[in-house]
Amino acid sequence: MAPAANDFGSGRQNYGYTINPGRQLTDAFVVTNHGTTPLDLAVYAADGFTNPKGQFDLLAGGGTSKTVGAWVHLDRADVTVQVGASVEVPFTVTIPKDATPGDYLGGVVTSLTRTQADGTSVDRRAGIRVHLRVSGELTPRLAVENLRVDYSGKANLFDKRDATVTYTIRNTGNAILAGRQTVSLVSPFGHAQAGKIADSPQLLPGETWKVSVPVHAVTPAPRLTATVTVVPLLTDMAGSIAPLPTVHGKGHTWTYAWLLPLFVLLAAVAGLVTVLLRRRRRGPSTGQGGTPTAADESPAATAGADAEPDEDGAELRDGQRTEV
Repeated sequence: MAPAANDFGSGRQNYGYTINPGRQLTDAFVVTNHGTTPLDLAVYAADGFTNPKGQFDLLAGGGTSKTVGAWVHLDRADVTVQVGASVEVPFTVTIPKDATPGDYLGGVVTSLTRTQADGTSVDRRAGIRVHLRVSGELTPRLAVENLRVDYSGKANLFDKRDATVTYTIRNTGNAILAGRQTVSLVSPFGHAQAGKIADSPQLLPGETWKVSVPVHAVTPAPRLTATVTVVPLLTDMAGSIAPLPTVHGKGHTWTYAWLLPLFVLLAAVAGLVTVLLRRRRRGPSTGQGGTPTAADESPAATAGADAEPDEDGAELRDGQRTEV
């Protein structure tokens, strides 16, 4: 299966069109039978998507297409190709008048269904990518979302451990983009850089790509700050790649190694403050009415109270008056 040689060129690997809303074009593909038996194939167009492995894929037959698969119309639903022969299958691309500007990805597919000995059916598909760019304002944008930092350090302030930075790249624009990424961790005690990270796959508008990056030999600190830098990569219709302005994402975490020492320190400070406040509020010990208690009186004052002369020169002892 290959694109047909025509006014669009020869030796093409896939299809790429820039087309205005409401416009139409025609093209074709060729199916060749290199086998030893005739081929009875179903042929159709389908929308494309990025699968969880980061690979381009097409909706299976019977799936509901909304863009490329709905805009590309083949002139037949099936084709029979004899041994050693080739068959050209024309198709028409019709863009709706209200189509939103931007990139759309899909493909044309041949499907061969075989029934195995155990009764199961196997669908063998081949396809050619169709990249449509509807004319209008192109707004390529990526965003970094849901950034999280996990640190595996134990309760040892000097034990370097690994951290893991996870995040999601989302295509928030209307152009197909890949992302070139770097990840770093910063703390009051230093800086750690992740190793080389593979570029994200090409993401269609609205698609996301989850990333998990290890960062090795990270010194524990009260707080770690992760910075993710992504350079969007735009591929034009000729296949050239252009880097766009960088986008950033940041996230923070507290390391476990510092939580216990910080808790102990805060508890000690709180206890010290409580003791000082209690002492300040208590002041010196006093009796009722603010007069000193017996324990506060001097011995001299106590001794002088044993015998005092009255106005007549007599002394009072134990409540009795004695003449002198």
